[in-house]
Amino acid sequence: MANGGPVEHGFPHLETVRAAVTALYRRLSYDTVQTFPASVAPADVAFCDTDDLHLGAQRVARELVRHFRLPDARMIIGFREMTHAANVELTAGPEYFIELNDRFRTHRRDIGAALAHEVMHVYLHRLDLSFPSTAENEILTDTATTYLGAGWLLLDAYREDAASSQKLGYLTPEEFGYVLAKRSLVFGEDPSVWFTSPQAYTAYVEGLALARRDEQQPPLTAAGWAGRRRYARDRRHPPVSQEGVPYTFTPDSGGRLRVSFPCPTCHQRIRVPVRGRVRARCGLCRTVLECDT
Repeated sequence: MANGGPVEHGFPHLETVRAAVTALYRRLSYDTVQTFPASVAPADVAFCDTDDLHLGAQRVARELVRHFRLPDARMIIGFREMTHAANVELTAGPEYFIELNDRFRTHRRDIGAALAHEVMHVYLHRLDLSFPSTAENEILTDTATTYLGAGWLLLDAYREDAASSQKLGYLTPEEFGYVLAKRSLVFGEDPSVWFTSPQAYTAYVEGLALARRDEQQPPLTAAGWAGRRRYARDRRHPPVSQEGVPYTFTPDSGGRLRVSFPCPTCHQRIRVPVRGRVRARCGLCRTVLECDT
C-alpha cells in the first residue's frame, strides 16, 4: 500500500499481467469467465462513516464472497497496525481470517477495495492457481480481481495530489486501467462511470489506449499502415531476432511459412498459415480474429 510515498506508474508488469489473463482463461475456461458479465455495484460495497466498522466490513466481505461465488466461505475481519493494506490467512476453510490495516478505521470508503484483493486470494487458493514468486502471485491476484469484476474498486482507491498519495494493490494505476479495459472490451461494460477519483479515470484512459493497440497489431486487419508495412518486410525476410514485434514466423513440417501472434483478448499465442486473408478463432477465449497474413 503506497501511503503518502511515490506511486509507480506505467506498465512495468505488463508481461506478467498478460500471462495472468491467459492463466485465468486456462484455469477457469471461457464459459466460467463469461459468468462474470457484471462488476460489483458501487451500492453493494458502499461504506459510510456512520456504519458500524466491523458489521460494515463483514457486510462488504459477504458481498464480495457472493460476487466471486464462494458461498461456503466465511470471512472474519479484524484490524491492526501493519505495513500492507491487508492480509488473509489461507487455510482449508470455510472460515478465513482477514486483517485490515488500521488506516481503514478512518478511510472506510476503501475497505471494499482491500477486501476484494484478499477475497480473490481465497478464490485463487481454492482454484489452486498461482504463479511461482510472491510478486508474480500478487500481480495475478490483482489481475484476476479486476478481470472478474471487482478491481475497479482498487483503481478507484488511487488518489494523488501535491500533498499526499494513496494506492492499493500491486499493479500500477495504468495497469489496473489496462485490465479494466480488457474486461470492458469483452463485456461491453464502462467502469469509468463509477470512479470517484479523477486520477483513476486518467489511468483507465491510458490503459484503454494500450488495450486498443493490442487489437491493432499485425497480422490483424485492424493494424495501421506502419505496422502492416513492417509486417510485409518481415514476412519477405524473417529476421533472426524479432524484438519489439508481437509476431514470429516459422516454417511448418512442409516448409510453408506460418505466423504466430498473441490473441488480443487472452494473449494465448495463435498460429496460422501465411496466405493472405485468414479468419482465426482463439481456442481459449473464442475470439474470432480477422487476419491478413
